[in-house]
Amino acid sequence: MKCTHCHENEANTHITKVINGKREEMHLCSECAEKLGVMDEFNFEPFSMDSFFGNLLGAGASALNSLTGIERCGYCGSSFNDIINTGRVGCANCYDKFEDKLSPSIEKLHGRTKHVGKSVTYTEEAEEAKAEEISEEAKLKEELKKAVQEQRFEDAAVIRDKINALNGEA
Repeated sequence: MKCTHCHENEANTHITKVINGKREEMHLCSECAEKLGVMDEFNFEPFSMDSFFGNLLGAGASALNSLTGIERCGYCGSSFNDIINTGRVGCANCYDKFEDKLSPSIEKLHGRTKHVGKSVTYTEEAEEAKAEEISEEAKLKEELKKAVQEQRFEDAAVIRDKINALNGEA
């Protein structure tokens, strides 16, 4: 099989990547693999468990992306097309990687691209009125309790209606 990069030499390095169920295969000759830096990921000198697992899990990702011509997040491997198709950003680093493409959509949805927090607007008068309403309700509840204890049920019914009116109930 010929090298998929130079189309001249016999391929001796075979790379398969599967992202979101989509499988892509590349067949490279040793010169192209070295030129693209694919084999650099497999150098285990000096040997340590950290470098072994790091190289094993992320082997050749940057080279694969450069071969396919698709810009991908270096952390999670998501492309901008993946984000469009799923409607979800792969990781926090994708926001930095695809900032120029994501910013217009984010601004259109949220009005701005920077989070400024929740803005609460209220006036002192509104707070005082609310506190007064609560104290009025508490006062009426005490009167209701006293009227029931004294078995003045007609008065209790009137007080109950006042409390419901304060709470906006019919």
